[in-house]
Amino acid sequence: MDARAVAEEALGRDPGPLTPVSSRSHQVHVGADVVVKLIAADDHTRLDREIALAPHLPSGITAPLLVSGRQGDVRYACYSRAPGAAPGMGLPGVSEQDALVLARQAIQRLKALHAWAPPPPAERVLGEVLDHGGFAGRDAFVTAIEKESVPPDVADGLSEIASRAPLHVRTTVPVHADCHWDNWLANGVELTALLDFEWARFGDPLDDWFFLARFSGPHMHAVLALIADETKIPLRTLRIECEVREASHLIADLPFDRPRVLELLQELVAGLWHEQ
Repeated sequence: MDARAVAEEALGRDPGPLTPVSSRSHQVHVGADVVVKLIAADDHTRLDREIALAPHLPSGITAPLLVSGRQGDVRYACYSRAPGAAPGMGLPGVSEQDALVLARQAIQRLKALHAWAPPPPAERVLGEVLDHGGFAGRDAFVTAIEKESVPPDVADGLSEIASRAPLHVRTTVPVHADCHWDNWLANGVELTALLDFEWARFGDPLDDWFFLARFSGPHMHAVLALIADETKIPLRTLRIECEVREASHLIADLPFDRPRVLELLQELVAGLWHEQ
């Protein structure tokens, strides 16, 4: 089944032009009214997770799922197209004032997700164990550090981060777990949807606050301060929690693109999250 056939099934009519867009794990095609995702069904199961969660997510948080299924070795899903475009990783060209307007709306949507009481079918999906590469407690973090061969300055810095890391994490709250700015849509400065729930799971709201702040580019610290204000989490606590989450994700990326990952680790241990 191709993207046009999926869109025609969803709409009951010709969908008009469909434009392929860049994606690391799917074929994605965008039309005036729909977005179609296609993937080889045996590649991974994350689209299955998103499809299973879609009917149960809090109203208004994401684009509605119209049809989904499998034909042969292809898994497909078709969504209504929400208005707007992704603000983009690092919020390129966005002023700090507008970044905070967008971030405030994102915080409210994420708080609604975190407060959601999923019904049993969604609860089962969210409770499935995922190798998400994020922070899973101090002991797991220390073990991951010890497995990697990194320069002494990085190793010392990671040990210092580990000394500040909490012993345990919550795994009881629905989180998106990938809510960087490429996964939001905005119409001007109005957020319209949070997309791509393929990594959604039970976790800690801090998992989402990390992504929202870290990928806000030059506005990272302003967004972090806004999160602290909106959630009443002390700013120092947020910095420590985000720091250890970034370290965990970067260590999980080793040895992938090793020079770039090591460069980011060096920035991290130099105090990225503690700049004023």
